[in-house]
Amino acid sequence: ESRFPSEQSSFRQVGEKQLPNPVLCMAWSPKRDLIALANTTGELLLHRLASFQRVWSLPPSECTGKEITALAWRPDGKILAFSLGDTKQVVLCGVEKAEILHVFPMQHPVTCMHWMEVTEENSALSSFYNSEDESKLFLPKLPTLPKSEEKSDEIMNLLGEVRLNVLVLGGDAGFVELYAYGMYKIATLTGVSGTCRSLSLSSDLKSLSVITEVRSADNNPEICYIQLDTGLLSDCLSEVTRMARKFTHISTLLQYLHLSLTCMCEAWEDILMQMDLRLTKFVQEKNTNTQVQDEFLELLLWGQSSPELQALLMNQLTVKGLKKLGQSIESSYSSIQKLVISHLQSGSEALLYHLSEVKGMCLWKQKFEPLGLDSAAIEGAITAVGSFSLKANELLQVIDKSMKNFKAFFRWLYVAMLRMCEEHVPPELNKMTQKDIAFVADFLSEHFSENEELFDRKGKYFNVERVGQYLKDEDEDLVSPPNTKGNQWLKFLQESTHLKESPLLFPSFPQKSLHFVKRMMESVIEQCLQKPAVSFVCCLPSSFPRVTGVCVNVICFLRYRWNDKKAKMHYVLFCMPEVSPSKLYLLRKGTDPNRPNYIYSCLDARFYDDEMLTVVLQGSEEENRRRVLAQLPLASALSCETEFNWQTHLRLDQQSGAIPCQELVLGNQWRELESMKAQFVAVNGIRKVACVLSANLRHIRVFEMDVEDEDDEGADSQNASADQDGLDASMTSQGPGEESVEAEDEGGEQKGAVFQKTEEHLESEEALELS
Repeated sequence: ESRFPSEQSSFRQVGEKQLPNPVLCMAWSPKRDLIALANTTGELLLHRLASFQRVWSLPPSECTGKEITALAWRPDGKILAFSLGDTKQVVLCGVEKAEILHVFPMQHPVTCMHWMEVTEENSALSSFYNSEDESKLFLPKLPTLPKSEEKSDEIMNLLGEVRLNVLVLGGDAGFVELYAYGMYKIATLTGVSGTCRSLSLSSDLKSLSVITEVRSADNNPEICYIQLDTGLLSDCLSEVTRMARKFTHISTLLQYLHLSLTCMCEAWEDILMQMDLRLTKFVQEKNTNTQVQDEFLELLLWGQSSPELQALLMNQLTVKGLKKLGQSIESSYSSIQKLVISHLQSGSEALLYHLSEVKGMCLWKQKFEPLGLDSAAIEGAITAVGSFSLKANELLQVIDKSMKNFKAFFRWLYVAMLRMCEEHVPPELNKMTQKDIAFVADFLSEHFSENEELFDRKGKYFNVERVGQYLKDEDEDLVSPPNTKGNQWLKFLQESTHLKESPLLFPSFPQKSLHFVKRMMESVIEQCLQKPAVSFVCCLPSSFPRVTGVCVNVICFLRYRWNDKKAKMHYVLFCMPEVSPSKLYLLRKGTDPNRPNYIYSCLDARFYDDEMLTVVLQGSEEENRRRVLAQLPLASALSCETEFNWQTHLRLDQQSGAIPCQELVLGNQWRELESMKAQFVAVNGIRKVACVLSANLRHIRVFEMDVEDEDDEGADSQNASADQDGLDASMTSQGPGEESVEAEDEGGEQKGAVFQKTEEHLESEEALELS
């Protein structure tokens, strides 16, 4: 009969808060005293341990989504990943400023995620870590984006540390994908059935364990445990790390170029369109049939203007307005010019450098061919980046030419308007040579001609300002493409049959805008990034028994730890309330597919550290089902020598009585959770904290777990009573050929769990009985 001691130990409560919205996911940071919460409104919250104080909140947005389904921290604690079910996206968020740094789409909604760091070391990988920054020897440091851009300080945080880390995503229809550094897809899985409930990749990359929920014909859930051999990634760890790092650099540079172009668009001002709009209005209101450029040429050559032109200049444009327009154009063009030179060109050079290195990798077929690098796709990406660089250079030429033209034009027009006002003209402005007159005449002839087609599309006849068309995010061709007449190089290329279609020359797309070429480049590189992903087909080992007909509740899943012989092991914790409501089952399986694995359950349970399990327990009806937070020591259970001989032809519930048990004493390591229907728990053993969430997902309490007894009132009397009336537990031994374990993964990372109450089925090799 299950019962609890009458007294409790001293877990010191350090915070309590009523939340306005139910919480769906929560996860502690692996490095700092921070916990991330996601609620039903799609809001992401970050709280600090002290008084459970809110650090920031990230509200849902139209460009992302409102249904957060899973959370995961990057191992360094600087990036938080969360998945959105309604828009099928995964978002990487900067922790410092709550900024969305990267978003990528998924084929299926993500139901669980796990972000781990590779701990396996070899000499080749160590040399790569040491030489990873060799690109700095050849490439200039990318300048920081203007401070007006929100993400300027955070964009490079996407790269993070050099050591490889992998974000594993699972979803519906057995969908599982692996992303190096949380950005670059290195593997996809096929053959997994059901919806992924939980997953874990071993830190040595040798195996991936997945728990899925499969619905039977009568819609009853069945829980399946699957272990996949990912030995290819482990065997090619050095190559995978090099390739992933390069592609992460490439993805980051694409983001950098996108933000640079955004800054350029912000630098371009709408005031630059005033000349075009006023000239259009002038044409529509004037009574004469003369062309606008003819009227300006008459003013240039003879110093005479029609009443309509004089009214346009003096009443609408004004001397003061002309001066302001000239200053705006010069300032705007200078800002855009600097961004193109310092950001676009530098980013394009770095992109070409890294893509060229990836091309070199794919030519080393012995090393990189098994990983699926596509040389044709990489070549296409290099060509696309080259075209983008050419278009950026073309924009520079247009800016340079426009600045010279406008400077000469505004200087002449300013003097002409002063004369119309009969005001004094400064001597330094009054000198205009024949060459200057010819220059302005050419400018008027080229830019001041009416275009009826342009009026239909843009609402104006003129396109005096030529830079803005390059920055418009539209699929239409340039209104006024650059005049290439007389260009000797282009003439030479057109007349050369051998060079005309040469793959050594980048196509220039003279009719397209900079935005169009950038989108084309992003599309080609995105295809290039998808190509190398390895595909794994899952196979259940024939020796691993399958559980059917048993209701299983999975509580927490797949912590990997070292055993005595330094072999990595996976663990899963679960319970079977219909078979043994007072037992916790712990399943262990080696990360090497030739070894075995583990599992756990009750109301909720989490590994606290190497030797302790944190559990939320519920009392019997006689005890009014009161909730208790307890620490369960695992040392004696994991060292149990009695072995259970699994009969593979029988179901687990048919032989559960034969599973041997081990007596455990909790002593004073528990505390009643008064006035709270506790249901879930998240822990961080490194920080010695636990966060308990109520069944209605609104009530949270935070505890410091390792507190001296004298800190709380009445601790001595509690301990004395607890020694007599302790909470006992029992646990079965390990299966044949399996070994005990000692340590868990570094950082005590707890994966965010999506809290659902479902019936599940699973296999077990060891059990722990609460008595």
